[in-house]
Order: sequence, then C-alpha cells, then structure tokens
Amino acid sequence: MVATRSDPATPRPTPQELLAFATVGLLAYAVDLALFTWLRGPAALGPLTAKALSFAAGCTVAYAGNALGTYRRTRPSGLRPYAVFLVVNVVGAVVQLLCLAVSHYGLGFTSQRADTISGAGIGMALATVLRFWGTRTLVFRVEGRVGSWTG
Repeated sequence: MVATRSDPATPRPTPQELLAFATVGLLAYAVDLALFTWLRGPAALGPLTAKALSFAAGCTVAYAGNALGTYRRTRPSGLRPYAVFLVVNVVGAVVQLLCLAVSHYGLGFTSQRADTISGAGIGMALATVLRFWGTRTLVFRVEGRVGSWTG
C-alpha cells in the first residue's frame, strides 16, 4: 500500500517536532559553519576538506540533539539508528559538497565568502530537507507508524 497524506501510518509533522528538529539543526548548523569558517580561514584547509570535517562535527551534534530531544520517545535501541542517521547525513553531505564543488571549481567562485554561501548556505538548505525526511522516516520511528512522533 502506498502512503498518502491522509494515511494515518504517515502523520504530518507536528509543530513541536518541526520546532525541535529546527532547534537541533540550528545548533548543528552553527557548529558546522563556525568550524568550516575557521578551517577555511585560519587553518587554511581546502574547501572540501574543511567541509568534510565541519560536517562530521555538525552530524554528531545533530544526532545527539535528535536522540536526546526531538525523538527521545521514539528512539530505538542499538547501533542501527546511528548508522542509518550517518548514511542519511552522508547523502545530505554529498548534496552540500556538490553545491560547494560546482560553485568553487565549476563556476570559479573561489573566495571564502562564496565557499561559505555555497557549502554552508545553499547546500545546507537543500540537505536539510533531505535530512528531515530521512531522520523522521528512517531513523527515529515507531514500528508500524513510519515517521510518527509521539510528542
């Protein structure tokens, strides 16, 4: 059976879920952005290396925040949720890295500001949509009710 909007097995996100996810995401984004900016500036790393390292830090903050906050009542036990979360976030990181690579190498926008806008701005926005869906439907779910939140 294909889930539809009116299907109770796939409830719409609640305002509380969206707010909690956004709050955790903003904290993770701040960690990602601050670290990326420092790694590109004073640490003088290349844009892709800096983004990969800042992503890893942001991903860890996001998992902890979602596991302990947003989805604390739906968190399954074991290592599987973290592994799936990492896969979802790696796919999101690929989106971010592609935005950065296209901007930096394809379009020739090589300044630190351009790298920040493409990698931590545009790429992050696109990746966030993907991450919300993946986190909600693949990582923190209640059996029989994919994507549910028990707020």
